[in-house]
Amino acid sequence: MNPVSPLDNVRIVLSHTSHPGNIGATARAMKTMGLNKLYLINPKSFPDSEADARASNARDILETAHVCSNLEEALGDTFLAAALTARRRDLPHPTSNARQAAIELIRHAQHRPVALLFGRESAGLTAAEISHCQVTVQIPANPDCSSLNLAAAVQVMAYELRMVCEEDAAQYFASRLPDAASLHEIEGLHSHLERVMIHSGFMDPDQPKHLMRRMRRLFARTRLEKEEVNILRGLLTAVDPRHSSKI
Repeated sequence: MNPVSPLDNVRIVLSHTSHPGNIGATARAMKTMGLNKLYLINPKSFPDSEADARASNARDILETAHVCSNLEEALGDTFLAAALTARRRDLPHPTSNARQAAIELIRHAQHRPVALLFGRESAGLTAAEISHCQVTVQIPANPDCSSLNLAAAVQVMAYELRMVCEEDAAQYFASRLPDAASLHEIEGLHSHLERVMIHSGFMDPDQPKHLMRRMRRLFARTRLEKEEVNILRGLLTAVDPRHSSKI
């Protein structure tokens, strides 16, 4: 069943937040734009009175926040994840600006859960965290000072998401969405592929370099469908039947 609003299918995910005040400010930024699902990956301090104070009238979002031990838990049942970063990477994913990402996220959120991932205040997201997402998002800013405060970045993206919902957005949603694979299903494929590559001798687990990150980048560009994941896993099982049942 589709949600009352696509915004109900959007989760904000904060990874390893250091300052509880930023969690509270994020909750307030979310509520002002109609978002209500907050996921926290290993926050340094939560619950916390400073988070409550900064949340103001959005404490209900803090009370229902999901605290997760890892990124896979936070993203597992979503079908599209976008990573916010201000820095260029040596292995970039397809990069969108804030409005482009909002259009794509809302298009998918009409039917299934999506996520926006934000990193640490001091260093942002790691390359490994970004590799779990299909889209990289950069908020256009002054190149001499391009790093936004965490809650400010959430506010910008929440505003863009709401604007897409409030505008006459039929042009964005006219095409039929494919039967996309969930991130949990895609993670199963990556794990299966990694085991087969190691067992076949194609990848040295002691010196993997960036091979798996490159494979993640390749599949992120394709936006795999459920049937395609099943075909690929069937192929891997045929190549190495001993690794067919592990997820």
